Amino acid sequence: MTPKILHRPPSVSDTERPVPRWAMRLAYALPLLLLPSCLWRLPFALHFEMGQVQEAGMPAYWLSIPYVLGLSAVTEATALLTVGLVRGWGEVVPAWIPVIGGRRVRPMAAVVPAVLGGLILTFLFTAVPLGDDRSLTLYGVTDTIGYTNGAWNVLATVCVTPVAAWGPITIALGIAYYRRRTRRPRRAPAVAG
Repeated sequence: MTPKILHRPPSVSDTERPVPRWAMRLAYALPLLLLPSCLWRLPFALHFEMGQVQEAGMPAYWLSIPYVLGLSAVTEATALLTVGLVRGWGEVVPAWIPVIGGRRVRPMAAVVPAVLGGLILTFLFTAVPLGDDRSLTLYGVTDTIGYTNGAWNVLATVCVTPVAAWGPITIALGIAYYRRRTRRPRRAPAVAG
């Protein structure tokens, strides 16, 4: 008997073809994977620097609070959209949506934004350490942020590092969606009679 305290993913019966188990698990894990990063950034809205050594001052509250809360909300909402790559509402638009509700989603209408978004996220959140507290990023060579002690540095690393997986996971889910939606059904072998 399995304990009923753990959430089971929904059945794949709402999709046209079965969803691979790994894709279902990744899609549902992605919002949870990004949650520590969203929670990590919330204290910055109230000017708590989380042990960071910053030379520049913090922006005004009227700017920092909506920016940080909005960024965290958009991050989680975007991560939740990847669930559509493994559920039926990613294949047929839900009926409650005006004008387009009930229509089939063309595979490329979901795959192109998923793959392009995944590539952008990969480039945005990938940094190659160069040494001397410097990293190579999309923006060029940047200085690594300093912390008042090692505990803050470890906490920041644990919370923020999973964000680097967001892009590759989104690309993998987009490719799995494309393969599942464009695969032609197999024909039954002809029986000689």
